[in-house]
Amino acid sequence: MSTFTIDTSTSRATPSPVPGKRMTAPSIRARKVDGKTEQPIVMLTAYTMRMAQLLDPHCDMLLVGDSLGQVIYGLPSTIPVTMEMMCAHGAAVVRGSWHALVGVDMPFGSYEQSPAQAFESASRIMTETGCAAVTLEGGEAMAPTIEFLTHRGIPVIGHVGLTPQAVNILGGYGARGKDERESQKIAMDARAVAKAGAFCIVVEGVMEGLASQIARDLLTPIIGIGASPDCDGQVLVTDDMLGMFERTPRFVKRYDDLAARIGDAAAAYAAEVRERRFPTADQTYKPKS
Repeated sequence: MSTFTIDTSTSRATPSPVPGKRMTAPSIRARKVDGKTEQPIVMLTAYTMRMAQLLDPHCDMLLVGDSLGQVIYGLPSTIPVTMEMMCAHGAAVVRGSWHALVGVDMPFGSYEQSPAQAFESASRIMTETGCAAVTLEGGEAMAPTIEFLTHRGIPVIGHVGLTPQAVNILGGYGARGKDERESQKIAMDARAVAKAGAFCIVVEGVMEGLASQIARDLLTPIIGIGASPDCDGQVLVTDDMLGMFERTPRFVKRYDDLAARIGDAAAAYAAEVRERRFPTADQTYKPKS
C-alpha cells in the first residue's frame, strides 16, 4: 500500500508508505447484496505506473488488459500479447496504485490447455506483479479452470460475451447476443462462470437487454462494457475514454480529447525550438554568483 510524493532530484513520483487498505476480491464481491449493488463498481484499464497513479483515487478496480497489445504496442489484436508484456505492465500498475484492486489479463494461450497450465500462468502473474486477481475469457468451457484456480487461492475475474481473444472464431468485434440461441449461450456462460467462483464478471459487447438480465439473475457483480447501465459496474479502456484515438467505439463516451491537446502541445514546443524561443534562462543552468 503506497501513495506518491515527488522526488525533487528526478521530478518523478516515487512511492512512500501511507495508511490505507486496498480493495480485495471479497470487498468487490460484497458490493452486491441480495442481487443489487447500491454503489456501482468503477473500473478502468491501466498499463503504466503513472496512469495508475492518476486513476487509482477514482477507481475500485484497475484492469491491466491485454488490450495493451493494441493500445501500447500497436498490434492488430490481443492474440500476440505475451506473458512478459502482461507481467511487466502489471507490476508497473501495482507499483502505481494503493487503493484499487489490480487485475491482470491472462494472455491468449496461457490458460486454455488445462487447469494446471492456467495455474502455472496465473501464479507467475501474481508472483511477478503483486496483483490481486487474474482475468480470463470464456464461459462454460473455462468454468472448470476458474474453479480450479479459485480453490487454490487465485481470485478470478470472468469475461463473457464479446471475447477479443476469440476474434478469429467470432469473425469480428460486433455485438453479441443478437439472436436467441447466442443470447442463451452467453447467459449460460455467465451462470457457469459465476458458479465456478469468479468474484466478478466482465460482460462485453452484448445486447442491452441480455446484459440487464444477466445482472439481475446473478448474485455475482457484473461489470459492463458495451452492455447495460443496469450492470453492477462499468469498465472502459482508458485511452478510448480520454480520446487518444481517432476512432471511438460506439459504447465509449469520450470524456476528453487528449490526442488533440497533446498534438497542440507538441506543435507549440516544436515551434519554440525552431524559433529558438526554448529553452530560455528559466530552463538553463548558470554558475552561481
